[in-house]
Amino acid sequence: MELLSVNLGHARAVPYSDQADGVTGIDKRPVDGPVRVAAPGPKGVAGSGLAGDAVCDLRYHGGDDQAVYAFAREDLDDWERELGRPLPNGCFGENLTTNGLNVSDALIGERWRIGSEVVLEVTSGRIPCRTFQGHLGERGWVKRFTRKGASGAYLRVIEPGEIRAGDPIEVVLRPAHGVTAAMEFRAVTTERELLPRLLAAGAALHPEALAQARKYVAAQGG
Repeated sequence: MELLSVNLGHARAVPYSDQADGVTGIDKRPVDGPVRVAAPGPKGVAGSGLAGDAVCDLRYHGGDDQAVYAFAREDLDDWERELGRPLPNGCFGENLTTNGLNVSDALIGERWRIGSEVVLEVTSGRIPCRTFQGHLGERGWVKRFTRKGASGAYLRVIEPGEIRAGDPIEVVLRPAHGVTAAMEFRAVTTERELLPRLLAAGAALHPEALAQARKYVAAQGG
């Protein structure tokens, strides 16, 4: 398992951004050399966990529990075949494009060591938005991405440091609860009956998903 590329985005104005001033950092491109990774701070105040990476809409993106977004090259290849167009690393707005790792099936709380320093922990899947759809230019993209369910994974930073393309990825912790990023994604989007199962992941789960699961269980009398 390896890190194929580290992808950073710069703020630019576009006609399809959900952000009030119309800017987005979703157009991420591979970079050469090392990139510093660290916990950025609380959501709503802090952005990306990668130095030099722009996160513009802090309402929905960035913060400690969404510090890094990873997507598998294998899933990009699958979309390439389906869409009939090239999809370069970073084009889904991912910070990390991986090889040999089933990112969407990573468990909540699963930890990856990347290179010799950085340890990241999976918190949730990625929910698509209008900005993502506009960036790709695919009609009905939000529904299409949701239907496939290969969400990729958001991660928090457990141990900071530097990473670069070509670094090995090692799974150093894999919980036994069976709650994957893809299951969390389905639970908070199209299959809300799965929400009670998310509670098994406990505090490792993204706080917003954990709150949704608890609210759902309480409403059901659980």
